[in-house]
Amino acid sequence: MLSDLLAALTPLNLLLAVGGVVAGTVIGALPGLTATMAVAVLTPLTFSMEPASAMIALGAIYTGAIYGGCYSAILINTPGTPSAIATTFDGYPMARRGDADLALTLANLASVAGGLVGALALFALAPPLAEVALAFGPVEYFWLAVLGLTLIASLSEGSLLKGLIGGCVGLSIAMVGTAVVGGDVRFTFGLPGLLGGVNVVAALIGLFCIPVVIDLVAEPGGHMEMAESGRGYRLSEALSEVRGGAWNLLRSSSIGTFVGALPAAGGAIAALIAYAEARRTSPRPETFGKGAPQGILACESANNATVGGGFIPTLVLGIPGTPPDAIILGALLVHGVRTGPNLFQEQSAIVYTFMAGLLVSTILMLPLGLLLGRYAYRSIAAVPKTLLAPTILLMTILGTYAIQGSGDDVVVMLVLGVAGWLLGRAGFAAAPIVLGVVLGGICEQGFVQGWLIGGAQEDLVGMFFGRPISLAILAVIALTLLYPLLATRLWRPRLAT
Repeated sequence: MLSDLLAALTPLNLLLAVGGVVAGTVIGALPGLTATMAVAVLTPLTFSMEPASAMIALGAIYTGAIYGGCYSAILINTPGTPSAIATTFDGYPMARRGDADLALTLANLASVAGGLVGALALFALAPPLAEVALAFGPVEYFWLAVLGLTLIASLSEGSLLKGLIGGCVGLSIAMVGTAVVGGDVRFTFGLPGLLGGVNVVAALIGLFCIPVVIDLVAEPGGHMEMAESGRGYRLSEALSEVRGGAWNLLRSSSIGTFVGALPAAGGAIAALIAYAEARRTSPRPETFGKGAPQGILACESANNATVGGGFIPTLVLGIPGTPPDAIILGALLVHGVRTGPNLFQEQSAIVYTFMAGLLVSTILMLPLGLLLGRYAYRSIAAVPKTLLAPTILLMTILGTYAIQGSGDDVVVMLVLGVAGWLLGRAGFAAAPIVLGVVLGGICEQGFVQGWLIGGAQEDLVGMFFGRPISLAILAVIALTLLYPLLATRLWRPRLAT
């Protein structure tokens, strides 16, 4: 084990880790250029490397890209990657009031903490967590999506009814196009460009970014308060928040690790669940959505923990935990690395060197992320609105087009963006809508497949309510829905006395 750690610390592997983190962070910070795209674009550069070095480079790129999404999420209210959706809830309000430097430092510390928890879990818990992930079937994914939809209550700003309506709008958007199961064509209005459905990344760019551009043009005054000179990274303030939210960090990182180990779940769901749990258990839940530092800690620790968690089924079972893992899995096959239960016996030197390299890349993210964040904040804050608004618009258009090389995605993004701005003026927040879009496909596919399997077995009730993991998720759903009522009627009166 020690020799594998030393192998990860060779000058070449350290250089690859530094370059991968920087490249991934820069790509992840650009709206539309997701972590999947970052890994896909840079994977060919690793084909001439040794397998362990190639895996370290790809892991560093993936780690940096997931972290990089927080820059644009905090500074311009546009998640650079889907994993950073929840970071916008408190990150952008902090930036608007002049605390972007603190928000970026908090995101950096949380990302490093979550990444370390995920990487250490990969070291210690890979086989047992992989078995749990393998036990998830269509019904479990359906209930997991329902659990995510219960977060609408947490994400609704002022009106639960409007939040539920927004969630239904998001679910309707997710149903556009050809059904995954059955092939039915829905809500395309005869437009061929909608047959493939609405791309999730294009939808979240439109719903989050275009309203910001419109507001930049429409509202007088500056787009962001400039920080007082000499405040630096505000590291002591950030460390104080981290110490006060240590349990929040650990819980959110654990959520991210577990959700990352579920094939196709990903960092967006992990961050949303962690955010809701942080808000539910906070002594000051009313501050969330208005610039609560603990909200950033929850989101960023959870989405970065999915990196290590996603490698658990990828390496142990050969089943990608997240979309970037699927690309990395293909690269491993090119290098002759065969994933599966025998990987840790037959090619242990390569896999343990990679795990050590993932730890090193996560640690390197601390100084590199602080430096890049400082530069990004100063750059964005100093740019005048007359230049910033068209630049953001251009980036969103190019980023959306780059997803699939489709002009239809750009049109959909712009239409949803204008609709999102109008809905925002009417009091409908973008977060519940995006939540419905992200979870709609998972929810529908899991429900339809579970219904078909249960119908074939003539046991629909047992299929949906008789499986142990399903019952465990249902218990969490019930706790999430009932907790506010219990807290109001049982515990808060006692605290008042």
